[in-house]
Amino acid sequence: MAHRPERSSSDLEKAPSAIHNEKHINDYALATKETALRVWSADSLFLFWCMFVAFLCSCANGYDGSLMTAINAMPYYQSKFNSGYLGSSTGIIFSIYTIGGVVGPWFAGPLSDRFGRRGGMFAGALMICVGTAVIASANKRGQFIAGRFVLGFGVSILTTAAPSYCVEICPPQWRGRMTGFYNCGWFGGSIPAAGITLGTAKMKSDLSWRLPLIFQAFPSLVVILAVWFLPESPRWLMANGRDEDALNFLARFHGGGNRNDPVVQLEWAEFKEGIALDGSDKRWWDYSELFNSGSARYRSLQVLLMGVFGQFSGNGLGYFNTEIYRAVGYGDDMVFNLNLANSFTSAFGAGWGVALADRMPRRKVLVAGTFASAVMLAGNGGLSARWAATPEDSKNLNVGRGSVAFFFLFNIVYSFTYTPLQALYPVECLQTTTRAKGMAMYAFVVGAISFINLFAGPIALDNIKHNYIFIFVGWDIVESILWYLLGVETVGRTLEELEEIFGSPSPVATSKAIYDEHKKIRAAAAAAAK
Repeated sequence: MAHRPERSSSDLEKAPSAIHNEKHINDYALATKETALRVWSADSLFLFWCMFVAFLCSCANGYDGSLMTAINAMPYYQSKFNSGYLGSSTGIIFSIYTIGGVVGPWFAGPLSDRFGRRGGMFAGALMICVGTAVIASANKRGQFIAGRFVLGFGVSILTTAAPSYCVEICPPQWRGRMTGFYNCGWFGGSIPAAGITLGTAKMKSDLSWRLPLIFQAFPSLVVILAVWFLPESPRWLMANGRDEDALNFLARFHGGGNRNDPVVQLEWAEFKEGIALDGSDKRWWDYSELFNSGSARYRSLQVLLMGVFGQFSGNGLGYFNTEIYRAVGYGDDMVFNLNLANSFTSAFGAGWGVALADRMPRRKVLVAGTFASAVMLAGNGGLSARWAATPEDSKNLNVGRGSVAFFFLFNIVYSFTYTPLQALYPVECLQTTTRAKGMAMYAFVVGAISFINLFAGPIALDNIKHNYIFIFVGWDIVESILWYLLGVETVGRTLEELEEIFGSPSPVATSKAIYDEHKKIRAAAAAAAK
């Protein structure tokens, strides 16, 4: 068995950071260039299967978003629960899901630390199957609301464990695309949900809304059946004293079966330097490492920024797509078609972002993408206001179409900007021993902001109509400024290398300088290759 000195978390605080200068950047570039890892090898394909199982964890969340939008517009659902299309009753049914999402993370972090990332995914998927059984069989509003709570609880466990698993098993040169792909599972859930509800909406019975609810359990069922056949995260293995298993994982999946592969050697050296055996992940109650140093506080700040901005940039309007389409003149059949089309176009934006995730600077994308989102929402809100101000006998359908077009463009821009980074950015900003609890904190913030979106959203749309959109226009501009001032660049670094950035007096300036230096070296290498 591979041995290493017993290094405590306090030792790691005192250890000097590795000097990440031009030589180190060259070492990383050379390692990723000379590695024996091949995309279409059997081991790489199995690693992609691991990512797909994690992707299914994200599908569960996306399915719910599109599902509730659609069944809320179904007459048999409304007849059964009399919740109304907008207002406080709808807000309670929608938002109780996020209450489960606020409670669940406090169990999710310790579960994922104690039983591994696979254990967290299994527990979350099991809870979703239980929630599905409760909600799909409901005949009373109380049972339906209880099922929504259980679903939210389970999803919060999945969305803590699965992204941690993704980022920890990825080779460093593939991290952006593979972890970004995980969060595209939102569309892997929302598109089938929109398609299923489009078909069942024509049924003249309660099956119109019960069948889509039953299908919600399918991704989680696959996770339950598959997850224990996957390898555990090498970083979790090493943090729990299983060094030999961790090295075997790196050799097989990051080095093409070779322990001496340059990428494996680079990662292994950083593992030994940066992963503590007595970190707070061994104490279920201890969240202090998220805030006990300047580096930890700045890492946590990035997590909190993404947690708030990723949920409160106007994307919460997507839960009420059908009512937004109705507000500018579209009928019942068309709103279901538009709901499905919006899922496809948003998925295109997200896929485009994932494809570029290992090359695009995170910070610039967040600044520019958030500002562009504000512009698109301004167009949607302005045309919606014009439609509302026009008398019924004088309305111009092109105004309503233009409003919907801007809403589609907003969702494409938002998905390009945030969907790949919502899972990737927080997990790569956190250290191994704080990752599960940090993602639990992230899930708690996401749940709290989502509760505001889902409870206040229908009430606001009912009372102030399209003017609600302008709140997000102004807030997105504020977000863009804050990303510029506080956002840290993380692209092109291994997870352990990021300590140099977060441990510096000015993480933003340091991250920009390292990114610029890295870009110059890559350009020089490309020129030399010609």
